[in-house]
Amino acid sequence: MAVAAKKVAVTVWKMTLAKWAYNKSYFPSLGMMRDDCLYETDVVQEAIKRLPNNVYDARQFRMSRAISLSGCKDTLPKDEWTKLEEDELYLQPYIAEVERERDIKREWNKQ
Repeated sequence: MAVAAKKVAVTVWKMTLAKWAYNKSYFPSLGMMRDDCLYETDVVQEAIKRLPNNVYDARQFRMSRAISLSGCKDTLPKDEWTKLEEDELYLQPYIAEVERERDIKREWNKQ
């Protein structure tokens, strides 16, 4: 019983720290998500090409709004910031797929 309570306490502590760090980052104040801030390597660029149209359009909107706000040295109102609970890693499955395909291709070329 004490171990379960300790796990919950650690989890709550970690989540509180994660929320604090997330809110101290600049990108949530611009309405961006974590995957919007990835460095665009070849893998990431290929993953972006594979996004469904509605997800791609939402990403482009967030990026253009962030560029506009940053250029004006402004941020969104606090109630419009991206919250940690709403931030989804929408690009990660596509990145994993691209990396898997590249690994398979690399293995195939070794033979």
